[in-house]
Amino acid sequence: MRTTRRTLLGALPLLAAPSLLHVRPAAAASWPDRPIRLIVPFQAGGATDVTARVIAEQLGTLLGQPVVIDNRAGAGGNLGADAVAKAEPDGHTLLMATIGTASINQYLYQKLPYDAQKDLAPIALVNEVANGIIVDARVPAQSLAELVALAKGDPGGMNYGTPGNGTSGHLCGELLKSRAGIDLQHVPYRGTGAVIPELLAGRLQVAVDNLPAYLPHLASGALRLLAVTSKERWFTAPETPTVAEAGATLGLKGFEAVAWFGLQAPAKVPRPVIDAVAGATLRALAEAPVQAKLREIGSAPRPMDPEEFGRFIASENAKWAEVVRISGARLE
Repeated sequence: MRTTRRTLLGALPLLAAPSLLHVRPAAAASWPDRPIRLIVPFQAGGATDVTARVIAEQLGTLLGQPVVIDNRAGAGGNLGADAVAKAEPDGHTLLMATIGTASINQYLYQKLPYDAQKDLAPIALVNEVANGIIVDARVPAQSLAELVALAKGDPGGMNYGTPGNGTSGHLCGELLKSRAGIDLQHVPYRGTGAVIPELLAGRLQVAVDNLPAYLPHLASGALRLLAVTSKERWFTAPETPTVAEAGATLGLKGFEAVAWFGLQAPAKVPRPVIDAVAGATLRALAEAPVQAKLREIGSAPRPMDPEEFGRFIASENAKWAEVVRISGARLE
């Protein structure tokens, strides 16, 4: 399975960077001297929050200080990211970065309070998650093709919810609209925890969001998964086609948009501290219990050190700048 290969290949940086794994730089010897605050730029309960809580527990053990979660939701993750960008660069405030805060938002928003490329330093990529095209079970669509047909029959009459402007769900939805030629109204919420109740209550017809938090409701039959946005079928829903598969005749060939999560710090944090956090993160991700917890929430571990993560972000920037341009999505 491709996900398994990625997971195994993702462990290679652990072998290539023994200094990060086993040596704590002398310049960081007095750090941390108090609890570390890990800002999550979305509400509790979503994929970003759950990922942060999995990694924070082990980081606290490895670094010798508690890692405290601080949820700062709002503006598609921009409020939380800005809080970290402007925090004291002493290594005691970190960001659970997302594809939105680190890449998409700088192209989507006409003005950001922080510079995603200059104000935040990459520490480590942690994991990736497929998005799902999910509907309330009362929506009369059993497939993506049927959903597209419904939307074409009622232009502007259906809505889709996401955990916020600038999230991968938002851009997935806009790309889906553009490529399939449909008109769905975007409804941004303040996190996945606010989307699910609206979908379950029937006030929202469609959600385009990170898949993990929806799995219990999909299993119960209350919600229906029509497609996943990964390049290949996702390991938690192997029976569900990808958007590219399901929409091959709908103009959706090659569609791919996988969300990812990683750690960042204020740009001026000393490099020895960056290395110390990265080393602890890679050690945590190498541990079987942490890997198991990440898979239990429907994500695939994908460890990268600071240099690799920086290059990865640069490649994502090129991709999402083009997606935003094609979709025409712009926010104030």
